[in-house]
Order: sequence, then structure tokens, then C-alpha cells
Amino acid sequence: MATKLVISALGADRPGIVDELSNIIYKHSLNIEDSRMTVLGGEFAMLLLVSGEQASIDALQTQANEIEQALQMRLLIKVTTDSSPSDTAIPYAVEVAALDNPGIVNNIASFFSERDINIVNLQTESYSAPHTGSPMFALHMTVGISADTNISQLRETFMQVCDELNLDAELNSL
Repeated sequence: MATKLVISALGADRPGIVDELSNIIYKHSLNIEDSRMTVLGGEFAMLLLVSGEQASIDALQTQANEIEQALQMRLLIKVTTDSSPSDTAIPYAVEVAALDNPGIVNNIASFFSERDINIVNLQTESYSAPHTGSPMFALHMTVGISADTNISQLRETFMQVCDELNLDAELNSL
């Protein structure tokens, strides 16, 4: 059975980072199963789910400091297990757009957390509105909602909260 690692890597953005880290992973006979990569400010951030035999995992972990120095990146490496999604969780997409202001992510995260709804994926971005140039904010999220949840009631409550916060929002099944 393959062991799984989550690797978080952060370093100054420059061409070749993905090639260099993926090459190290490949040379350790490890497989990248899932990944997220983005530039935030001047930093390049990677989040990888990697799998392989225990000896290969051990070798990579032993060389973590050398890899950090060679790549000029900070690494956080953690052994993990297969996820165990709830059999009754149904994926829903959440889309929010608004004038940018502090607290949007916190308010949306709190709404779902208070209802024991798991956030599976979350992405945000800031941009300028067409024509006016006003600072805008967009949130794209996937949540896992229990099959026994009254989705109509949840959607209505969510829309009320978003209206109170002056957020344009949608909650739709995937």
C-alpha cells in the first residue's frame, strides 16, 4: 500500500519552480496525485498530494532541508491518509461576488461552519470592476452538504445572510 504525503511549498516566484520540484518528486519514485499551484503576491505556492512506497517517502523527508536550499523554497511535509468523504455529503458550488471589503471569507466560512458543512475547496480573487474600476472580490467554493439537509431552507437562509452583507451569491448543486 502506498504512503501519501501532503507537501506545501512556498518560494519567490520564478520560472522553473514546478519543473524542479516535480523532477525531485519523480526522481524519488513518487507520484503527484493532486495539486494546487498559484502565484500570491510575489510568492509561488504549491500544495501537492504525493504517493509512493515508504522507502521513497522516507528518502524525500530525510532530504527535505537540502531540497529547501536547492529550490530556495520553504517546505512543509506531512504524512496523510486517504480522505474519507461522507457517504451522504452532496457537493454544492458556492459563488460570491461583491465590492471588496474585509470579512467576506470569514462570514461565508462561519455560515457553513455553524451548520457543520464542510468546505472542500475555496478560491478567491480580487479584480477591478469593468467600467468603474472599483475593487471587486470573488469567492468560488465547493461544500459537502449532508443529504438529510433541507437544501431549500439552507439556500434561503444563505441568500438572506448574503443580502444582509451586500453580497451577490449563488448556491447550486454540482
